[in-house]
Amino acid sequence: MKILIVRAVMLLSIAFLFYSCNQVTEKPVGLNPVSKSYYDQHNGYSEAVVITSASHKTVYISGQIGDGQDLETQMRSAIEKLKALLNKMGVSTSDIVKMNTYIVGYDEVQLESFRKVRKELLGDEKMPASTLVGVQSLAKKDWLIEIDAVAVIPL
Repeated sequence: MKILIVRAVMLLSIAFLFYSCNQVTEKPVGLNPVSKSYYDQHNGYSEAVVITSASHKTVYISGQIGDGQDLETQMRSAIEKLKALLNKMGVSTSDIVKMNTYIVGYDEVQLESFRKVRKELLGDEKMPASTLVGVQSLAKKDWLIEIDAVAVIPL
C-alpha cells in the first residue's frame, strides 16, 4: 500500500512539473516587436539611438558639447545642437523626458544662469526629469558642459 501511495505522489509530482514547464515556455500574448536604429556613428559611439515599438519611439541622444569660450556660450551651443539632433530624429524638445547635464568646475552660483538659458531655449511648460552634475573635467580640456537626453513620443 505504501508503495502505491509513493508511486501516486511521484506521478502527480511529475505531471505537475510537466504542466509547470509548459506554462513557462509558452510565449506571452501581445509582445510587440522592437527595432533599433543608430545615427551618426563615429569614433566608437552613435550620436543617437532610436528604439521604436508599436506604441512609441524612444530617442537616446549622446552628450552634446558646446562651442565658445565661456560656460553660458557653450551651454547655448550645446542645447542648440541637442535641439537640432532631436529635430533630425523627428522629435521636439517638449518630448524630452530625461536630461543629464555635466558642468566642469560647477559652482552653485552658476545654477541661476543655467536655469535661465535652459528656460529660454527649451521653455518651461514641460520640464524633463533632470540631473546636473559638477565634474572635474570632460573628454577635452576646452569643454565646459555636456548635455545628454532621452525623448519619448507616442506613435
